[in-house]
Amino acid sequence: MRTNFSETQLARPGMAEAAGAVRSCVHCGMCNATCPTFQILADERDGPRGRIQLMQAMLEKGGAPSEVTVRHVDRCLSCLSCRTTCPSSVDYARLVDRARSHIAEHYTRPRDERWFRSFLAAVLPRPRLFRWAARLAPLAGPLGWALPGPFQRMAALAPARAPTETPPKPATYPAEGQRKLRVALHRGCVQQVLDPAIDHAAIRLLTRFGAEVVVTKGGGCCGALNHHLGLEASAKRYARANVSAWWKLHEGAGVDRIVSTASGCGAQLKDYGHLLGRDPGYAFRTRKLAPLVRDVTEVLAELGYAGKAPEELRVAYHAACSMQHGQRLSGLSERLLAEAGFALVPVRDGHLCCGSAGHYSLLQPEMSGELRSRKMAALTERAPQVIVSGNIGCLEHLRAVAGVAMLHTVELLDWASGGPKPERLSPLP
Repeated sequence: MRTNFSETQLARPGMAEAAGAVRSCVHCGMCNATCPTFQILADERDGPRGRIQLMQAMLEKGGAPSEVTVRHVDRCLSCLSCRTTCPSSVDYARLVDRARSHIAEHYTRPRDERWFRSFLAAVLPRPRLFRWAARLAPLAGPLGWALPGPFQRMAALAPARAPTETPPKPATYPAEGQRKLRVALHRGCVQQVLDPAIDHAAIRLLTRFGAEVVVTKGGGCCGALNHHLGLEASAKRYARANVSAWWKLHEGAGVDRIVSTASGCGAQLKDYGHLLGRDPGYAFRTRKLAPLVRDVTEVLAELGYAGKAPEELRVAYHAACSMQHGQRLSGLSERLLAEAGFALVPVRDGHLCCGSAGHYSLLQPEMSGELRSRKMAALTERAPQVIVSGNIGCLEHLRAVAGVAMLHTVELLDWASGGPKPERLSPLP
């Protein structure tokens, strides 16, 4: 596509990449065939091809965007299914990231929405604040009349009971037997509060197969939550904190891999080279460390994972968008589960998003709910006993309507290689 960006515009951060994405688009429309929102709404403006035109016009014009443009950009899940499908390799992520930053800078949202977005940006990335918010959620019932709608929806999603485990403490967990790798475990933010058992399972798994695991001090949220709100400066602060924590390891005893157990975090961590690529204080460190980032399943495959399922279970695997489209790791988790002896059932339309997408389920509840209903119908079509995924956001989003146990991939792999039976499986006959 032809563009009309000025030289001044192209000199702004991220604008050259956004313009390059627009120019790469040949308008073939193949992206619409795999876009979740286009599948539901059949509106050109709610598919990647139409959004590209809207975002191009907004960025070229500059200034405050129209309410129509904001509405259709907001409906994008950033699932990147379009990028996987695109024959021209349009880097849609760069364009939508730049568009969201522009909207955050130039568009004034309604008051309640501004408050809610500010709350999400301040609370979710901070485990202590988020933990308190989750504990106070039951009070939202009596106070519901005084709370804006988005806050009531968020309170309704709080877990009925707090996790029985606490997050792993910063420490070094030695490898069993000969050490093959030294890895840093990225703890993230939301997962620490909602399901810390995932990281405990990951530590047991990694140490069992020869990795020394270091849970670092100083790291935290990957920045993806705020990045997708268009808050680039905030996302960069979280990224710098993580890079600083990893650099201390690198300068000390060294680190071979940086491991994420949430595929949404992993996709963001792997992109730090772009996010901090021009940061004078962090560009060099990031160039050395970002290539070490791996999803936990990648490291398990590297370590030679082997397991044997203690029981016969029919498993439906939900491939998170951040895993299959963001990190391009389609098939790896499924292979490890199948080789361990779990019976994987086929899942229709596995490339489509479940509707979680970070904050999306809170900011776009109607669209998110429809996508969740469709995804759950596809996942349960073959009557699985367990649904497995590698991303905390997807797990929590689907658990709200799931009639079967839902686990993280590492919890089954840990059990199949000598770990404890996951607590969520205990009700199974």
